[in-house]
Amino acid sequence: MSGAVIRLYLDENLSPKIAHQLQRRGIDVITAHDVDALGDTDENHLQRATNLGRVLCTHDADYLILSSSGVEHTGIVYGIQEKHRIGDWVNGLELICSVYTPQDMLNHVEYL
Repeated sequence: MSGAVIRLYLDENLSPKIAHQLQRRGIDVITAHDVDALGDTDENHLQRATNLGRVLCTHDADYLILSSSGVEHTGIVYGIQEKHRIGDWVNGLELICSVYTPQDMLNHVEYL
């Protein structure tokens, strides 16, 4: 992989097991748990991810509303909770990190 790489921020609704598996694959990922932000608002999670230059990963559709309302962000990856298991998230996020750049993800929503 060359050039800038995507860094991830998992909101509190995604399992920290996803982050652990991604880290084992060499992907730069932090969670809301890591930054002691449990219980924070969706707006604050998205702003924090943006301030840190990270793509927010979630199954919370409220982030889609924030994005469509014009809130600027460094990217959102959205998956459906009932459909995607931990392995789906790990494989999907690894693929996204391998094909997109941070520039590609600016104000972009990618569906898992």
